[in-house]
Amino acid sequence: MKKITFILMLMLLVKANAQEDQRVITTAVPFLTIAADARSAGMGDMGVATSTDAFSQQWNPAKFAFAERKMGIGLSYTPYLESIITDISLLNGSYYNKINEQSAFAVSLRYFTLGEIELRQFANDPGTLAKPNELALDGSYSLKLSPTFSMAVAGRYIRSNLRLPQQSGSVDSQAASSFAVDVAGFYRSREIAYNSFDGRWRAGFNISNIGGKMQYDEGGQENFLPSNLKFGVGFDFILDQDNVIGITSEFNKLLVPTPKDQNGDGVIDSADNDIYQNESGFSGIFGSFGDAPDGFSEELKEFTWALGAEYVYQDAFMVRTGYFNESELKGSRKFFTLGAGFKFKSAQIDLSYLFSTSQVRNPLENTLRFGLTFSLGEEYYND
Repeated sequence: MKKITFILMLMLLVKANAQEDQRVITTAVPFLTIAADARSAGMGDMGVATSTDAFSQQWNPAKFAFAERKMGIGLSYTPYLESIITDISLLNGSYYNKINEQSAFAVSLRYFTLGEIELRQFANDPGTLAKPNELALDGSYSLKLSPTFSMAVAGRYIRSNLRLPQQSGSVDSQAASSFAVDVAGFYRSREIAYNSFDGRWRAGFNISNIGGKMQYDEGGQENFLPSNLKFGVGFDFILDQDNVIGITSEFNKLLVPTPKDQNGDGVIDSADNDIYQNESGFSGIFGSFGDAPDGFSEELKEFTWALGAEYVYQDAFMVRTGYFNESELKGSRKFFTLGAGFKFKSAQIDLSYLFSTSQVRNPLENTLRFGLTFSLGEEYYND
C-alpha cells in the first residue's frame, strides 16, 4: 500500500536509462545477483571459493559434495532500500542432502518482493493493490570427481511478475519467465603442514544463468538474463584446532553484451537498442568477452573483484569482513562489509552489515542482513 514504491521503481528505470551512455550493463531479474545470505554478504558478496555452507546453491553448488553434515537448511532475510521503504526484501531458503560421501543434491528458493503498490486514478478512487514480485527456484546435483575436486550442474526456473493491474485488459502484458542452467566446479586441497601452521587451498568457478532472454509483452523488448562468470581462490590458515583464518579473493563478469553505439551516430539511442536486443542470449555470452567499444581496457573494467576474510574460533564464533569493487564506468559499486556468526550445536545465526564507499548510493547501504542455518544428520570427514 505504498505509492512511493511505484515512484521508486520509475526512478530506478530512469537511472538505468540515464547511464546508458556510460555503457552500464543492465539485465532482467537483477535480484539474482544480490547476495542472498548474510555469511557471503559479510565477506564482500563472495561465495564461489569459500568453504561449504547451506547457502552454496547461489554461489557454487559443487561445494555441496564437500559438505561435512548429511543435511543442511538455510533461511535468510535481506531488506532492500530499507532507508527509504520497509516492504521491499529478498527472502532465501535452501536445503541440501548428501546422497553419499561423493555426491549431494540441493534445492533453493529466492523470492524478491517489491512490496505493495496502491494505484489510483483520482483522489476518491478506492485504489487497486499490486504486489509485484520475482522468484527463482533451483535444483542442483554435485559429484566428487576426485578426493579434491567436484563439479555440479544446476537448473533454475525464473519468474518475474511486474505487471500492474491496469494492464490486465491487455492480452499482451504478462509475467515473464525463463529457464537457466549453472555449471560449477570446486577444488579443496588436503590439509598441508607448514612450519608453524597447517593450511588448505580452495578454488572455484561458476558459470550461472545460462539461458534464453525474458519478454514481458508480445512483440516487446527482450531482456538478457544476468548470465555470469564467477571464479576465485582462497586459503585457510589452520593455526590450531581452535583457530582458523580463511582469506578469499574472487572475480566476476556479467556475460551480457555491452551497450554501444551500433550505427556510429555518436549516441546510444533506440536504434542501437534494437540491434542490441536482436542478439540472442547465447551469442551474447560468447560475444561479451570482446564487444566493449574501447577494447581490452574496457573489458577489464567489466570485471568486479572482492577480497574477504573469515576468522573462526572453535567452530562456534565467526568474524568476517570484505571489500567489493566495481569500475566507475560500469556501475561504481564499492563497499566494505562486516559480519559475524554464532553457532550453538546444530544451529547457526549469521549477521552482516554494508558500508558504501562510492558516490553512487548502494540500495543495501547501512542494512543489517540475517541468516539462520541448521546442520543435521551424520558427519562426513573430508581429507
